[in-house]
Amino acid sequence: MPFCSFLFLLCFPLFSFALNQEGHILQAFKRSIEDRGNAFSSWNATDPDPCLWNGVTCDEHRQVISLELISSAISSTFPLQLCKLPHLLYLSLYNNTFHSILPPAISNCTTLEFLDLGQNLLTGSIPSSIADLRHLRYLDLSGNNFSGRIPPSFGQFPQLEAFSLISNLVGGTVPPFLGNITSLKMMNLSYNSFDPGRIPPELGNLMNLEVLWLTGCKLQGEIPDSFRGLKNLILLDLSSNNLTGVFPKALTELTHVTQIELFGNYMSGALPDTFSKLKALRMFDVSMNNFSGPIPSSLFELPLESLNAFENNFEGSLPESMAKSRSLKEIKLFANKFTGALPVDLGKYSALASLDISNNFFSGSIPENLCAKGALTEIMMINNLFSGELPSSLGNCQSLTRIRLGNNNFTGPVPENIWGLPDVSLLELTNNTFSGKISKKIGNSKMLSMILISRNNFSGTIPREIGSLKNLVEFSADHNKLIGNIPDSIMKLNRLAKLDLRNNKLSGLLDHRLYAWERLNELNLANNNFSGKIPPAIAFLPVLNYLDLSGNQFSGEIPHGLQNVNLNVLNLSYNHLTGILPSYFERSMYKNSFLGNPGLCKGENDACHLIHSSKSGGRGGEEKECDEEGGCLWLQRSIFVFVGVTLFVGAVLFHVKYKTFVKTRSLNIKSKWIMTSFQKLSFDYDDIVDSLDEDNVIGSGGSCLVYKIVLANGETIAVKKLWPELPDDCKSIDLENNCTEVNAFDAEVMTLGEIRHKNIVKLLCCCTNGECNLLVYEYMPNGSLGDMLHGIKKELLDWQTRYKIALDAAEGLSYLHHDCVPPIIHRDVKSNNILLDAEFGAKIADFGIAMTVDISKVKTMSVIAGSCGYIAPEYAYTLNVNEKSDIFSYGMVILELITGRRPTDLECEENDLVKWVRTTLEGKGLSHILDPKLDSSHQEEMLKVLNIGLLCTNPLPSDRPPMRRVVTMLLEVRMDCNSMIAWRKGRLTPYNFEDSENAA
Repeated sequence: MPFCSFLFLLCFPLFSFALNQEGHILQAFKRSIEDRGNAFSSWNATDPDPCLWNGVTCDEHRQVISLELISSAISSTFPLQLCKLPHLLYLSLYNNTFHSILPPAISNCTTLEFLDLGQNLLTGSIPSSIADLRHLRYLDLSGNNFSGRIPPSFGQFPQLEAFSLISNLVGGTVPPFLGNITSLKMMNLSYNSFDPGRIPPELGNLMNLEVLWLTGCKLQGEIPDSFRGLKNLILLDLSSNNLTGVFPKALTELTHVTQIELFGNYMSGALPDTFSKLKALRMFDVSMNNFSGPIPSSLFELPLESLNAFENNFEGSLPESMAKSRSLKEIKLFANKFTGALPVDLGKYSALASLDISNNFFSGSIPENLCAKGALTEIMMINNLFSGELPSSLGNCQSLTRIRLGNNNFTGPVPENIWGLPDVSLLELTNNTFSGKISKKIGNSKMLSMILISRNNFSGTIPREIGSLKNLVEFSADHNKLIGNIPDSIMKLNRLAKLDLRNNKLSGLLDHRLYAWERLNELNLANNNFSGKIPPAIAFLPVLNYLDLSGNQFSGEIPHGLQNVNLNVLNLSYNHLTGILPSYFERSMYKNSFLGNPGLCKGENDACHLIHSSKSGGRGGEEKECDEEGGCLWLQRSIFVFVGVTLFVGAVLFHVKYKTFVKTRSLNIKSKWIMTSFQKLSFDYDDIVDSLDEDNVIGSGGSCLVYKIVLANGETIAVKKLWPELPDDCKSIDLENNCTEVNAFDAEVMTLGEIRHKNIVKLLCCCTNGECNLLVYEYMPNGSLGDMLHGIKKELLDWQTRYKIALDAAEGLSYLHHDCVPPIIHRDVKSNNILLDAEFGAKIADFGIAMTVDISKVKTMSVIAGSCGYIAPEYAYTLNVNEKSDIFSYGMVILELITGRRPTDLECEENDLVKWVRTTLEGKGLSHILDPKLDSSHQEEMLKVLNIGLLCTNPLPSDRPPMRRVVTMLLEVRMDCNSMIAWRKGRLTPYNFEDSENAA
């Protein structure tokens, strides 16, 4: 008996710790999963209670009813064994890397009520058997690669309340049978590859629907009147489609709706005056359409919190009833044709937070009570017809952060307190008739990064207090009546990138301490009364690109070191400069840079020849007088005789050459090279062609070879040799299958031949002979960022260098997107297309698939162009391309700079670098992301730059910041903690970017 008792005690632990059936099923699931995030660390087979395991939830009977493994870094095909759990109601595998097809046998999960498979890598058609899950209430298949059509069986769901299919590759048209799912409360089909089609009127049968989201579904035609049946609708988003027709009165009968978004369509006509029923409306966005007529007064009598009706063709006055809206928080009516004055009481009754009415025809003055509630943060009125003086009450609005009043007819002095508002970062008063002085209180506005007061009548001196604005990036005060010296304190502004004081009455010497302007890109002091020598320190400004000191009284010699500065624009004309012009400036691009300096000459054969002034210049010098009587007359006669003989000989030679050319034209035309130059060159095509041998090849691609050629004069150039593409090799085809883009050679020439920027690679010339094409560039000795970052020289890229590269590339893209007319989209931004000069300055290269676009529109391509790993997700799904595609690619470059990993790194969750960075950052911290080659002492800066990269790679294109804003954020990275308050308020986190391009 004791022996039996002993055996019972030995066996008792086996029974006590044995897994139940559900535990065995979960363990089988665990074994089938590739777990890279340690998600199953608590799933211990010796623990008999799976209800205590991570992600598992049980009911009161200890039965598994829920499995939630969100963002767990797990990978597998769909785990059908989970369908064996007899009581499973809730299954969420959101944001992992489940792949392959979704098997039809998923219908075996008969108990499921909630199924979330969003943000995975599932492919193939959506199985129609999902509709057999009769208890299913929530279905999320978003962010996968499903293709084909929505199965007709989906119209038979008996209890489905939420259905999301956002960002897949689903085709066909939006099916009418979805109108049969009368239990639906939320449906989101946005960003798929639907064929063009109308909105099915049957969707109006969804009487329980609360959220309908059909963004980017290629919808066309009118919004059906049947939508009046959506009595419970709260949110309607039909944006970024091809809808036409007028704004339907049916939508004004949706009494529960809080948000209507119809932006980015082709709707027209006037808005109906029947908005009074929409008592719950909080947001109304009909931007980027063709609406016209006045804004109905009934719209402004609503308790709106956000109004965004911009970029249409609205006309008419803003009604006085608008001022009676006591809940009005944001007014955004920019880029329309509104007229009339603002309501006198606007802002008096409501805590107005943002007012943007730019680009209209508003007139009158600014209402006195605009900031009566003390909540106004932004006032943007650029490009209107406002007049009168600014109300003094604005100076008491301590909440203001942005003031944009440019291009109006404002007059009088700016109230003193406005100059000193503590949180204002942008003050724009350009192109008005403001007068008076710049107040000394400007020193209190510590957050100021941009002061734009050009083209006014400001007078007096520049206050020395401006030197306390440590965050100042741009100070543009040209075309005013400022006098006196530039205060010494400005020399301390080491973040200053642009200083434009031209066309004033400033005087004095230029301080030699300007070398502190280490970020100065543009310096323009033209047409003032500055005197003395040009400080040699100007040659030590590392990023100076634009220098204009013309129309002053500068004297002495040109600093010799200035020829070492990479200047795209240089103008020292009409001063009193003397001495010999440095030989570097004897180039055609500088031929008008030194006019009107009588004592300046250029050296030639040990002689000094005066530089002649332009006859059209107002301050030109005079030619050197003859030393001997009659010398000039003899010289002139000799020149005439020489020219005459030369012309005669030239005519004879031309006649002979022309006959020879006609005879041999048909025989050797393919061997003739045609050379087009974009800079002054010291070589011709023979120097290039003779050096195109195998020994000089330094790189190759699918359609080109790249050569490094050292010319006889010691200059080094890079030559890209391309072979002509066949007509059917067009980079993209429009929807009518017509070739719309030129080949790589023409695209590169058309783009780089026209633009100039320090961060865009310089195209010197191009050559073609009918058989192959040559593109000749400045040589970049450090090669591409990709080769440097992933090659043997990786240790040369410390954090300071990588930050500079990120900033340089951002400035180059910002120039393409914002400063070129029309804007240019690169379409292939990647580390291999960012070249590095001897000082590791970055320049964007390879414009073979670049295209000009209208930023306000979306261009649809028929094929994907770009490089794997850098292509924006919406481009892959919808083939829609705009500047947001470049911004995503740039964000990938930032992640590559910080992690040291390629976007296609096999260790990064199915090659998804963004997902790997996000999950690792949240789970393990920054130290597990950083490139081991980087010094960890700069982690704070690295994290801020990483956040910018994550912003740029946001899956929603509208949430990616414009490149101009990216440049500003990068410049702000190195501000001290006190100056980063606004940055840390949540406006610029990786998951919430609210600043629009217009605000930027």
